[in-house]
Amino acid sequence: MSAIEWVDGLMDTLGAPGAGVAIALENLFPPLPSEAILPLAGFAASAGRMSLLAVLLWTTAGSVAGALALYGVGALLGRDRTVAIAARLPLVKVSDIERTEAWFRRHGTKAVFLGRMIPIFRSLVSVPAGVERMPLPVFLGLTTLGSALWNTAFVLAGYALGENWPEVTRLVSAYSTVVLVAAALTVVAFFGLRLSRRPGADTAP
Repeated sequence: MSAIEWVDGLMDTLGAPGAGVAIALENLFPPLPSEAILPLAGFAASAGRMSLLAVLLWTTAGSVAGALALYGVGALLGRDRTVAIAARLPLVKVSDIERTEAWFRRHGTKAVFLGRMIPIFRSLVSVPAGVERMPLPVFLGLTTLGSALWNTAFVLAGYALGENWPEVTRLVSAYSTVVLVAAALTVVAFFGLRLSRRPGADTAP
């Protein structure tokens, strides 16, 4: 059984709350994509299997629940453990972590809000928010708003397209690929720059 078939069965069994459960799990297990779950839920609403309003409310609640769980992971991990783990990684310096922390303190609210609309990062951004102990009401407000916008767009697209809802997934897959490639290139550039600065890297033979 595919992931989509499992989600479809979950919605058959639980209705709109099943879509919420699937989205909560998607936050914790990104390979289960919201870009497929949400249009499918919209299609189910268009077919009369559940209320459109209920789908929007439950999927947003699921997004917030999943994000809150990851916020908790970050809060439990804490700054000291995060720095200790990162410091053990090759080519990563504590100063890099400190710069990242400073950036998140300045732009954390925008990162949490906008991050809810970027594949993969929409889940991961909750962890540094927890590490930095962003005030919980602020985190929940930004996460709810960003998730509601993202979810509504995809649910309504699936609702409008009906049986053609997979078209949404295909379009967003291209967007996701661009985001992942850009992230991979950024990581490669970072480590390439770090290697070039290592002692002896420019020593002539």
